[in-house]
Amino acid sequence: MIKVAIAGASGYAGQETLDRVLAHPALELWALGSDTLAGRPADALDPRLGRNGWRSIPRFITNEAALACGADVVFLCLGHEEAASLEPPARGVVVDLSGAHRFADPSVYESWYGFEHPKALGLEQWSYGLPEVSPPTGRLIANPGCYATAVLLALTPIADEIERSGVVVDAMSGMTGAGRGLKPSSHAGTVLENVAPYRVGEHQHAPEIAEALGFPVTLVPHLLPVRRGLLATCFVRSRGVDLREVLEGHYAESHVVTVLPEGVAPELGRIQQTDGAEIGIFEDRLTGITIVICALDNLGKGAAGQAIQNVNVVYGFEETSGLRLSGVLV
Repeated sequence: MIKVAIAGASGYAGQETLDRVLAHPALELWALGSDTLAGRPADALDPRLGRNGWRSIPRFITNEAALACGADVVFLCLGHEEAASLEPPARGVVVDLSGAHRFADPSVYESWYGFEHPKALGLEQWSYGLPEVSPPTGRLIANPGCYATAVLLALTPIADEIERSGVVVDAMSGMTGAGRGLKPSSHAGTVLENVAPYRVGEHQHAPEIAEALGFPVTLVPHLLPVRRGLLATCFVRSRGVDLREVLEGHYAESHVVTVLPEGVAPELGRIQQTDGAEIGIFEDRLTGITIVICALDNLGKGAAGQAIQNVNVVYGFEETSGLRLSGVLV
């Protein structure tokens, strides 16, 4: 069994990662880190963790202690700046779910994240882990952002077959994408019965998408009045190639990403609570523009599910081990 530690287990991404670790046949929960819950039992996070069958879950310890416990795998489910300041364990696999290690160029953090990266000299050691298009290499893995994951799944396989200028992405996500911390923009009075764009022209996932694709896109994110789920609609112009054929070929063997039949659109309702992703392809009859839509759960394939998938790839496990992919949810 592979021993696992989770730092920041009390946040949304941390709790989702914990849930998948508990369901994974080859992972053993070794340490639960949370500075706010340190010393308390696991059911302080969720009463369901105290029910029969989960009694072996360890008590919470500090994040520092979790990092130092000697686990084989460490998941960093922390804020960007906090994760950036940490020294990764000297051994084992580390998967960072924050944005703190997605760029080798430290100047990106000053421009897009608003802080100077304290570990700038080690950034090149981290690999960008998006299994379907950029499998992780090495033991230090940067988990992609949720918007970036959806856009890259939709566009990377066809990047060489589309015009690279003028690509526009209209994206929207549930409120859990903002994290568990309180902020005015995530209050019920702001979110409920409302849809609003935010960080227009300056979202931190835009340079992440550009670096992975090799060209920039215009990204406009919106906040939806739902708990979870993300949908990215990408407007591109083909260079004369059948883009549906390319995408279907790329994902033909995937058990995580589904290219939907012609005329079927992705929906949040089908991917919420799961680690899968749906892609739909449409042609605009008036303009000739191709519309590629990707839907996923921002806490699933956009965060915790992808982190588990990256560990599966690195260790050579079945890629879908521990993931939520089956079932017909209502």
